[in-house]
Amino acid sequence: MSVHRLSVTAALLRHAALLLTGALILVPFVWMVSLSLKPPGEIFRASFSILPEQWYAVENYSRALTEAPLPRYMLNGLVICSAILALQILVCAPCAYALAKLDFKGRDVLFGLVLVGLLIPHQVLALPLFILGYQIGILNTYAALIFPFIVSPFAIFLFRQFFKTIPDDIVHAARLDGLSELAIVWRVMVPMAMPAIIAFSIFSVVSHWNDLFWPLIAVRSESLMPPPLGIMAFKNEEAGSDFGPLMAASTLVVLPLVVAFLAAQRWFVEGLAGGAIK
Repeated sequence: MSVHRLSVTAALLRHAALLLTGALILVPFVWMVSLSLKPPGEIFRASFSILPEQWYAVENYSRALTEAPLPRYMLNGLVICSAILALQILVCAPCAYALAKLDFKGRDVLFGLVLVGLLIPHQVLALPLFILGYQIGILNTYAALIFPFIVSPFAIFLFRQFFKTIPDDIVHAARLDGLSELAIVWRVMVPMAMPAIIAFSIFSVVSHWNDLFWPLIAVRSESLMPPPLGIMAFKNEEAGSDFGPLMAASTLVVLPLVVAFLAAQRWFVEGLAGGAIK
């Protein structure tokens, strides 16, 4: 009985820690939504309240959609994230298959380089990428926002780990049926690794949807700005930031990510768990 009580107590403590951590993570998002519903007078009030005394949601969200071309920014984000994700899967899935199922000289060295690539922050490569983009003339275009991210070490690592869990007998059977190696990748491996694909898709879309650093360097035209760069239009160094519309715009930008994650959370967890087996 004492062992059972200890296990129950440990489980309760773990859940309490998870709930507390989750609540702390949600605080900034709750505060963001709260500010998006308040008039300027309540935003700067010294007293604390979640719900506004005077609802100012219509005004803030209307200004967020009209004072800056927020729908255009979000469309840019959709185009950029979709193109990056499609190209990452197209390039990284065959690379991961080669590292997982093909036996060739230097395979372990290449996988080691992939692990090294996981350790290098993308910001370190910003200067050489900027110089390269300038030399080939793609700055201030969609290409400048897409092509630096086509090869993803994390995608190769995650797909490779998941492909390792697929029995070799399936690959051998596909070869006996006359399938080429690329056909095995797209007709056998990728469909079976769909949980890993979905898990990586969430990581990729969230990362590039929220990216401010590289777009701030790579583009100047307002028609090309992604959402994080676009909502900076509400920041005014002389008059001060307009926090109501700014928080409303931020809420609209974050909302699609929350909906997408809630819709795909089962495959997200399954993909990460499957990739962690090896």
